[in-house]
Amino acid sequence: MGSDYRSKKREILWKKSILHFSLCFIMGFMFGFAPTTTSHQSSIKPHDNSVQSTAAPITTTVEASLNSTEIDEDDEYGTPLILVTVTSSINPFKHTFLRRLSDTLKHVPAPLLWIIAENRLEAGSTAEMLRMTGIMYRHLTFNENFTDVETEMDYQRNLALKHIEYHRLDGIVHFADLSNVYELNFFDEIRDIETFGTWVVASLSANGEVVIDGPVCSDSKVLGWSFNHSGVTDDDQSPLKLMSRNSVSGFGFKSSILWDPERWGRRVSETESMASINYVRQAMLEDESKLMAFPSDCSRIMVWNLHVPRTLFLGVGDQLT
Repeated sequence: MGSDYRSKKREILWKKSILHFSLCFIMGFMFGFAPTTTSHQSSIKPHDNSVQSTAAPITTTVEASLNSTEIDEDDEYGTPLILVTVTSSINPFKHTFLRRLSDTLKHVPAPLLWIIAENRLEAGSTAEMLRMTGIMYRHLTFNENFTDVETEMDYQRNLALKHIEYHRLDGIVHFADLSNVYELNFFDEIRDIETFGTWVVASLSANGEVVIDGPVCSDSKVLGWSFNHSGVTDDDQSPLKLMSRNSVSGFGFKSSILWDPERWGRRVSETESMASINYVRQAMLEDESKLMAFPSDCSRIMVWNLHVPRTLFLGVGDQLT
């Protein structure tokens, strides 16, 4: 009797042990295939180098530097973000000019974001170069083709503005030119822009002639305009004319006007696109009283534009082919 009881007890214990072991094995197996993170991602997010942006109703690809996925629009000292946008067309010196500009931007105190727009057919080598600069950047590419260079330049600027508007990148927008050479203090100066800002741009032509365009000012107040660039007449003394395709790098503005115009006292119709270079030009013309000159008294030239003749591009291209 006692031996039967002990054998049944051992049998029950074995069954319990086997059941317990089976349950533990199944639970461990399931936990082993479960994800190791929760739905709440950490502040360090993985980066996808090729994401589709809905910033514009056109097919646009955005590549970003790894450290630009989350941008501090103001650093710990409250320094405003500078948004440097640059346009480019096909020429054999493009990457040389991009490297020169990147060398300048490396020395600008953070925060700064470099936005480059170009046709997708030319983007491969540019993307490779940008990854090695160490600068926060966004590389926007598109499929559209253009026969007119100036039209393409405005298209690229609009693409950059749509990206800034969509992502609410709050800072100071500067339209750079690949032919520009900067005094480094320039970037410190334009961080003080409250709504719109303007400054003198000196152009050096291939024959050594220096042409100066920009404001005439007292302190930071614009009193008038100096137009020496070809195509500008004394009958049209306005920033709208000066902010032509050739002189757009002589102006800057607060990016929030692209998505919050009423904050700056502007009203727009529902059909008017605010993320466009034409909108910015018109806004400056209508709100000229909010235009500040930099530096104070326009006392020095901080931006030089070194024009390289198109014939030189064609000559080098012919030799390369």
